[in-house]
Amino acid sequence: MALIEIEELQERVINALKSCYDPEIPVDIWELGLIYHLKFDMERNLIVEMTLTSPMCPVAESLPSEVEAKLRTVEGLNDVKIKLVWDPPWDKDMMSEVAQLELGFL
Repeated sequence: MALIEIEELQERVINALKSCYDPEIPVDIWELGLIYHLKFDMERNLIVEMTLTSPMCPVAESLPSEVEAKLRTVEGLNDVKIKLVWDPPWDKDMMSEVAQLELGFL
């Protein structure tokens, strides 16, 4: 897969991630910094390492499956796997400036 194809696919994936929200926080999961890593392989498979705001998050069971379902609609992806990780633990410093502004942290 050519670099330009990976970049275009990554952009589509990020746009899909920006349509997923933590229901308790009115900011998408990409801007919240819940996505730690996107790993594409040559067959257009994607592994997403993501976290939640806390292990006790009420959407711990539903949000990862929602993310996977939305990513499966991204044109050009072959397969998607979500890997929920807790290290490093999420904190508000992982949010983008957009998210921090929207939530009044800046």
